[in-house]
Amino acid sequence: MVFRVRVTLSGIKGFYRVYSAGEDTTLYTLHKQMRADMEFPQDQLIMFKAMDSLGDVVARYGLFDLGAGAVDEVTLAMAAKAGAVSFVYFYDVTNRKSVNIAIEEEVEGLSSAYPVIVDSKGPNPIEFENGYVAFEDLPDHQRHLPGEGIPGLDDDEDFDDEDEDLDEEEEDDGDEDGKEIYDESEE
Repeated sequence: MVFRVRVTLSGIKGFYRVYSAGEDTTLYTLHKQMRADMEFPQDQLIMFKAMDSLGDVVARYGLFDLGAGAVDEVTLAMAAKAGAVSFVYFYDVTNRKSVNIAIEEEVEGLSSAYPVIVDSKGPNPIEFENGYVAFEDLPDHQRHLPGEGIPGLDDDEDFDDEDEDLDEEEEDDGDEDGKEIYDESEE
């Protein structure tokens, strides 16, 4: 049995990773592979929060046994049997950084020893923290390709008018070098 596992970020359409993983893949093995593929920090505590189809928490799996087993003891098949259909994987528990993991389907086939990426989209999650915005996540009025017209903008409108107004204001300030020095003796 092989699981298809989709990794996503909440509210971000421009990112996903799809893994193929055998039923005997432990959560720890999945964690190590995701950490390597998505450049998660290696010195942080991790946790898998297992959710059922209603979104209720079924179990929590960590490096240490949190009551349902440790990540190196629990396989994807065991978690699915316990009712988990998705996880919130905290790759940095302290700073509450996480990705969502959904078990999409189970298929018959050969399983590999390690999870393998079979489909991906977008940069690693750290890029979204640094301000990257995917094209799909842009508001409609900002979503256009170079050379195309801007949606909602009439051909008569021109963004350069605002820039010209700013240039005129800078010229009118009367300060030649851009720095005004005030002496307390002057009034």
